[in-house]
Amino acid sequence: MIEKKRMQDKIFIDTNIIVYAYSIDEKKKQAITQEILENNSDLYISKQVINEVVNILYKKMQLTSEEIEKVILELDNEFEIFDFDITTQIKAIRLKNNYNLQFYDALIIATALENGCTVLYSEDMQHNLVIEGKLTIINPFKALYE
Repeated sequence: MIEKKRMQDKIFIDTNIIVYAYSIDEKKKQAITQEILENNSDLYISKQVINEVVNILYKKMQLTSEEIEKVILELDNEFEIFDFDITTQIKAIRLKNNYNLQFYDALIIATALENGCTVLYSEDMQHNLVIEGKLTIINPFKALYE
């Protein structure tokens, strides 16, 4: 089950969580994702997340360009979308080294941190890892593996 968020958390959503919202193969993960999306109002993503989602929708889910355009507009409607700059990328490089992360994961984290997010939902990163004492990574699917 989903871990309860703290009262005023700003929640950043990683690419993999968004993809499950559109998945037809992973019903349990899709249901958990829908619960996250429906029960939280302060949800954020980045342009990087949108780009990664688009890539997956083309390559793995084989959606049409028209379907993907619809998804992008849905994401724009549902989330506040953060951008990043060179400073964010430098921060990501440092986070990568300090926490032994993949660069693109570190870029997600850096973007979330720079925008004051306190929770990052991600399936791909270490559950309950706290970054810089400010951002906690939560795997909402952890109970499915236990």
